[in-house]
Amino acid sequence: MEREKTCCFTGHRPQTLGWKQKEPDLRRILMEERLALEVERAYRLGYRHFITGMARGSDLLAAEAVLRAKLLHPDIRLEAAVPCKGQTQHWTSAEQAQYERILAQCDQAPDYLPDYDEGCMMRRNRYMVTKSSRIIAVYNGRTNGGTKKTLLLAVEEGLDIVILDPEDPMQGA
Repeated sequence: MEREKTCCFTGHRPQTLGWKQKEPDLRRILMEERLALEVERAYRLGYRHFITGMARGSDLLAAEAVLRAKLLHPDIRLEAAVPCKGQTQHWTSAEQAQYERILAQCDQAPDYLPDYDEGCMMRRNRYMVTKSSRIIAVYNGRTNGGTKKTLLLAVEEGLDIVILDPEDPMQGA
């Protein structure tokens, strides 16, 4: 995997995004379209390797966009950067099924997973950022949290940063 051809994702969980989970929400539908556009844009720029942190919300939406793009571009690879064992243990059964379906289609996933500890999510985020030259973030401007910290890492590492506003997903498209 070449860093110059690798793009990772970060973004908020469903509770921060504020989208309705059990019924269609236009913002979610538009974000799915925007992520597909950004994956295609990255592909045209030469990106072939994509890394998702496999978290609920933005990460899984991004992974779905990559898997759809892979149907058109078989040279795309999707890596699951799973942070720890039991990541899905408190998720709904529908979320767990989505996770397992995506994981089964990934080209790369860790062979060994550590137990959960306080720093495992940030280690996962650091891994993704240091292996990438571009990051696509679903970010609402919050001044704290994992998405903000990951974006700060991306700035430190000099990544090309694309920010998608979950309230207005098509802004800047």
